[in-house]
Amino acid sequence: MTASALKYTRQTILEVKSLTPGLFTLRTTRDPGFRFRAGQFARLGVTKADGSVVWRAYSMVSSPFDEHLEFFSIVVPGGEFTSELSRLREGDSLLVDRQAFGYLTLDRFSDGRDLWLLATGTGIAPFLSILQDFEVWEKFQCIKLVYSVREARELAYQDLIAGLTEREHFSDYAGKLQFIPTVTREKHPGALHGRITQLIDNGDLEKAAGLELTPEHSRVLLCGNPQMIDDTRQLLKQRGMQLSLSRRPGQVAVENYW
Repeated sequence: MTASALKYTRQTILEVKSLTPGLFTLRTTRDPGFRFRAGQFARLGVTKADGSVVWRAYSMVSSPFDEHLEFFSIVVPGGEFTSELSRLREGDSLLVDRQAFGYLTLDRFSDGRDLWLLATGTGIAPFLSILQDFEVWEKFQCIKLVYSVREARELAYQDLIAGLTEREHFSDYAGKLQFIPTVTREKHPGALHGRITQLIDNGDLEKAAGLELTPEHSRVLLCGNPQMIDDTRQLLKQRGMQLSLSRRPGQVAVENYW
């Protein structure tokens, strides 16, 4: 085995689902030795026609206890990685780094009553993994999953989200989760209209949630486009909510793999 092969495993594509022309999900086999915490990401590698390998970071959608791995991807027109990834089909191979990475995990918070999961686009992936793990249901009294997309057709994983508390092992926690979809480019029944930052600023998000964002009770995980993360952090900072660091506990945690 070469030194490079020691760093990754070769997994088999089990299923590819196209959600929209620009969004798809990918399910693969999972190496028995691959371990991760809900919310972490893996480095995925695709082999190009010239034999070179391109690597990118992708959060797991699947839970730490699933026998498979699942990922959620956007297709970037002309993108070196996603163009190759979107061409993979059942039976093809995908390289997966042996080590999981990332700090968008619940151990970033030592306390808190309410958990807010704020996502844009494919940034919902780590939150779906977190919501399939017992820890989040035991640790928080209220969980608000806020999912912002441009068009309603991009609201992925609706069946998974709706069915979470219908699973037998989560049924005792049915009242804890509220799903709040938001759509920015059109109005859609059952969804808020506007960007997450606008909805925080004008109070509509808290009104829909029936809950205030406060430093005392709220803990916030952010995942999505970098501009959303930066802007939301600034809004939360104005409310006295700080980034949670190892040397200084706070109320906000983000993932930085761009």
